[in-house]
Amino acid sequence: MESQYIHKEHNVSVLLYHLVCSAKYRRVVMSEEVDKVLREVCLDIEKRWEIFFLEIGVDRDHAHFLIQSVPTYSPTKIVQTVKSVTAKRVFLEVPEVKKKLWGGEFWGKGYFINTVGRYGSEQVIAAYVKRQGEGREYRQIHKAQMDLGLF
Repeated sequence: MESQYIHKEHNVSVLLYHLVCSAKYRRVVMSEEVDKVLREVCLDIEKRWEIFFLEIGVDRDHAHFLIQSVPTYSPTKIVQTVKSVTAKRVFLEVPEVKKKLWGGEFWGKGYFINTVGRYGSEQVIAAYVKRQGEGREYRQIHKAQMDLGLF
């Protein structure tokens, strides 16, 4: 799946996040069966919330998610939703995982999340933003507004 422009009434966005969650105690609990359940649950999450999974990768003790969402969902809300919904379903559908993890939690408390640019790196975007207003017309308009006390 590839990111798309999400059109809302008052905004258009392409917000991408790389989320990494580790299993509680960094236990090696990821298996083909857990991977299958995670992928199915993520499809269910997409149907219920505006959280879209572009890629999912599972390693022995952690999972990576490339997620697209909307501005009304904070990164924290996205993480809480993904972790809580997936954990419940993994425990329900792969009960042997619960035996390897005590305390009733699938994911560890921490996580890594990073924004992902669709069109460029931080340096490319910084240079683009810095160049804004270099045109003569912009400076003349800006100066005229300053002279009128609009800024």
